[in-house]
Amino acid sequence: MAEKHEPPTRRRHPGAGRGRGRNRPKGRQVDPEALEQIRALLGDRPRRRDLLIEFLHGIQDRYRVLSAVHLAALAEEMRLALAEVYEVATFYAHFDVARDASAPSADVTVRVCDGLVCEMMGARGLLRDLPEALGKGARVLPGPCMGGCDRAPVARVGQRWVERAAVESVTALARDRETEPAMPPFKACDAYVAEGGYTLLKECLGGGRRREDVVERVTASGLRGLGGAGFPTGRKWQIVRGYPGPRLMTVNADEGEPGTFKDRYFMEGDPHRFLEGVLVAAWAVEAEAVYIYLRDEYAEAREILSRELPKLRDAGLDAHSEVHLRRGAGAYICGEESAMIESIEGKRGLPRHRPPYVAETGLFGRPTLVQNVETLYWIRDIVEKGPEWFTAQGRNGGAGLHAYSVSGRVARPGVKIAPTGITARELIDEHCGGMLPGHRLKGYLPGGASGGMLPASMADLPLQFGSLEQHGCFVGSHGVVVLSDHDDVKAVVRNLMRFFKHESCGQCTPCRVGTEKAVTLLERPSWDEPLLEALGDAMTDASICGLGQAAPNSVRCAFRYFREELS
Repeated sequence: MAEKHEPPTRRRHPGAGRGRGRNRPKGRQVDPEALEQIRALLGDRPRRRDLLIEFLHGIQDRYRVLSAVHLAALAEEMRLALAEVYEVATFYAHFDVARDASAPSADVTVRVCDGLVCEMMGARGLLRDLPEALGKGARVLPGPCMGGCDRAPVARVGQRWVERAAVESVTALARDRETEPAMPPFKACDAYVAEGGYTLLKECLGGGRRREDVVERVTASGLRGLGGAGFPTGRKWQIVRGYPGPRLMTVNADEGEPGTFKDRYFMEGDPHRFLEGVLVAAWAVEAEAVYIYLRDEYAEAREILSRELPKLRDAGLDAHSEVHLRRGAGAYICGEESAMIESIEGKRGLPRHRPPYVAETGLFGRPTLVQNVETLYWIRDIVEKGPEWFTAQGRNGGAGLHAYSVSGRVARPGVKIAPTGITARELIDEHCGGMLPGHRLKGYLPGGASGGMLPASMADLPLQFGSLEQHGCFVGSHGVVVLSDHDDVKAVVRNLMRFFKHESCGQCTPCRVGTEKAVTLLERPSWDEPLLEALGDAMTDASICGLGQAAPNSVRCAFRYFREELS
């Protein structure tokens, strides 16, 4: 069924119908059988450019690989140049583009997370031992942080999680091809409505609440964007409302920051509280459509949302703003709002230059509200209970509640709902059962891979926006990774910089070359501090987006707070 909201259509390929009767893009000739397979797979869906990544997922889900003949057929069917299809397919890590048309695809693909926490918990051993254990026909690949830091090490066999993975458990699942992904328990629509869910949205749609009043409540609460940037939410709504419509909204559910998994927690556990926040925000800024951009690793959350969104349509709750679910493809850079928008439009996830900002010129060139999952999760409580309820929850000078993703050397890792301003030491002692037996706190990352690194002596600083910047750190998305005396600071920094090197989109030289050069320098036995400092300054000053600007943070913190370990 065609979507009610129709993005701008792609014009025909400029070479079509001109010169020597050409009626298809230049490049590889199209195989008729492959073309029929693509047409059958796409069905009656519109052949719009913004659906390119969705179509690539569909092909790979069906055939396990993106073959040359299918990519050529897709380009023909969508009236795109083959190069345009290839540049998108090869940009994203989760697309398996066959280099050789005759090469068979792997029977099973196993991705082992090599993020910081998984490496701390033994991922390197898995990557070493699994190829032999699985044998021929299996492919074992390292993968950046998968959002399972609280159950590390993790692996994915196809679309299935393996928590606290071991060679035996991964091998058993890989050989059991019939097992469907396990669905986590979640609060379905009926249960949510029975507890008063969607009452607020119905009041908004029915005229019981005014847009200005709702925006004012959100503003008064001090709620900030909880994806990392921390921009005041109410102020953002006012800015977007200030631009003439039609307006759109996007939801950034592509949390790829190592050490961060709180959005998965909300979408898998209480999805309708999040969705009500989505629909209230869309109503408040009068966005005619919402696009939820969900990271590909979260197959369970995707299944839950795919099941529950039709229930909103059946109840008429999204009549004011149709909701579309879009699937990421393995690119950390798409957590940056403009790169995410490029990806939703069916392109490579390259950050845009600013100005203009996305609030003015965003998705499909329209004014666009971009919000994070957790931010939207708090909307219902703030509006119904009042901003005073929210601001009263803080500690140590903070105001409000946050979801802290805590992982590493603690007894009980996981998502902890705690007062804004809580300290790392309080989080560990009050919410995580203390350190693991036999481990002593050495330091912590307060904001995932990007947010720097602090020693145990500074574990009593409030974890809130603006409190850590003077120390060379920030809380970002509130991913707290706890390090102990069993961890090597040099190994931690190397892991983080390898991540940034792998995830750099390559658009700007300071980030592309800087992260690669930094990895080379960090792999040397002795670190050249002046050279690393100069390189970090160049990356921070000249990179287009936050990836390159924040990548040097852990290096700087290592010299500033852990110098005795670097000799």
